[in-house]
Amino acid sequence: MPVPGEAPPVARRLLDAPPIEGARIKERPGDFIVEELPLYEPSGEGEHLYLRIVKEGTSHHEMVDVLCRHFGVDDRAIGTAGMKDRQAVTGQTVSVHLPRKPELRSIQDPRIQVLWATWHGNKLRRGHLAGNRFSVRVRGVEPFRAPAAWRAVRELEARGVPNGFGPQRFGMRGNTHVLGAMLLGGRHDELLRELCGTGGSPFHASEREARERVDAGAFEESARAWPRGLDAERAATRSLARGGSARDAVRAVPRPVQELWTDAWQSAVFNRVLDARIADGTFDRVLPGDVASKRANGARFAVDAAAMAEQGDASVEARARRFEISATGPLPGCDTPLATGAPGAVERAALEALGGESRVAPGPSRRPPGDRRPLRIPLTHPEMEAGFDEHGPYLRLAFDLPAGAYATVALREAFGDGLADASRDAARS
Repeated sequence: MPVPGEAPPVARRLLDAPPIEGARIKERPGDFIVEELPLYEPSGEGEHLYLRIVKEGTSHHEMVDVLCRHFGVDDRAIGTAGMKDRQAVTGQTVSVHLPRKPELRSIQDPRIQVLWATWHGNKLRRGHLAGNRFSVRVRGVEPFRAPAAWRAVRELEARGVPNGFGPQRFGMRGNTHVLGAMLLGGRHDELLRELCGTGGSPFHASEREARERVDAGAFEESARAWPRGLDAERAATRSLARGGSARDAVRAVPRPVQELWTDAWQSAVFNRVLDARIADGTFDRVLPGDVASKRANGARFAVDAAAMAEQGDASVEARARRFEISATGPLPGCDTPLATGAPGAVERAALEALGGESRVAPGPSRRPPGDRRPLRIPLTHPEMEAGFDEHGPYLRLAFDLPAGAYATVALREAFGDGLADASRDAARS
């Protein structure tokens, strides 16, 4: 069972190269550039306005709020293929459902720039992208360390990047997976204490007043004391102030936030499986009982006796060595099959350690539905350069990753566990 206050469940490094000390990322938004690679081009016709947006120093939710106010729609009208970092310069496509096609006017917000706008027939949905191109300046590293980092990048290009979820998946407090386990288990009183009280996971000093008032039962005062941006905490305490039960207060939290919690719990289970497969040396192998995924099209198949009987270049082992196929791990849900044999034992152990199969029993909402995710993903088109600017020396590393992959995981492999994320450190201070 996940425990409040524990470190986020991030899998271990694959590479055993010595860490490069002092490396830091995201000291400034321009140090971390993400460019979304579209899966398809809009047709020019339809009820959904597609916008190519560049934002800087702006969170996903802040961007959505700006678009909702500008177009006079609620957030259900907004479609995105993925959430982009706040402490970054990001380019992405966003859709807005505007069936009446109003006269368009410029968005007056200095944080958001629209490069182009056109129409399409469907809403842009999560995962509707080919991948992302990252360009990252790593600070605090002398240029002579570039060869060591480049060797690590080339090894990742050959073997694949562990497809783990980075620490940002688990929130600034590192506890969204804990909240997800409590939500799926119906432990509403515990969830509220973790979400809104002073016990449990660490929190920013600016939240102390609101949390202490929750502990004291002063819910109305607490609801007014939450800092800006803590909408889930404010919604829950407002419900308690109206006399609602713990269950009512949890249900008052916006559904997208609750889904982020359950997604984080699934991610924690996946990371635990990935960690075990890295530890036992089977990260880039496909074993009997695995559910494998084809790199070319994502199609999956069970690795049974018939598959293992293939010989030569057609064998499972040979295809895995060529990176044509990879083993997958579970994002557990009511529709997710587990592996069998030895891989299945690893998955069941991870599931039990983080909450058990009872957390994903089918219910009326069939939430979470679940999925499977490759244990490794390709890193392509890598580039590296060393340079100096007004802030000092840096290494710039650029590469492409598929949709849903975390650049911070690849960077941690290249620079070591000591890689510091300045944006997260600043938020904790």
